[in-house]
Amino acid sequence: MTVLQSFEKAVLNEVCPAGEAWMCEVKKGQYFRIIDLEGNQAVDTLFMSAENPTERYSAMDTLAINQQIYLEKGTKLYSNLGRPIAVIHDDNCGRHDTIGGACSCESNTVRYAHETYP
Repeated sequence: MTVLQSFEKAVLNEVCPAGEAWMCEVKKGQYFRIIDLEGNQAVDTLFMSAENPTERYSAMDTLAINQQIYLEKGTKLYSNLGRPIAVIHDDNCGRHDTIGGACSCESNTVRYAHETYP
């Protein structure tokens, strides 16, 4: 995962291995980029306000305000207080489902026949 305005001006360039957690503060005007290096990965992404940790990304408000199910280029992501918290500036995947929720040991077992989650 990378916080960047362009590859040349990246303020942070970091790889997060599949199945690992990562956290970073992204300030207003900064960008971050998520790249699926291994294929067939899902990124469980959460956004929280640094000034008010009780303000966080809300899938419900995002879907209601945008009046669409899928997240795609140009979609504003909204907080539980109904305020924009992020925007998707670019996307080469097409669209993303935010209804399915985060991955879990149980869903990975069903989806990939895993006995355990690393």
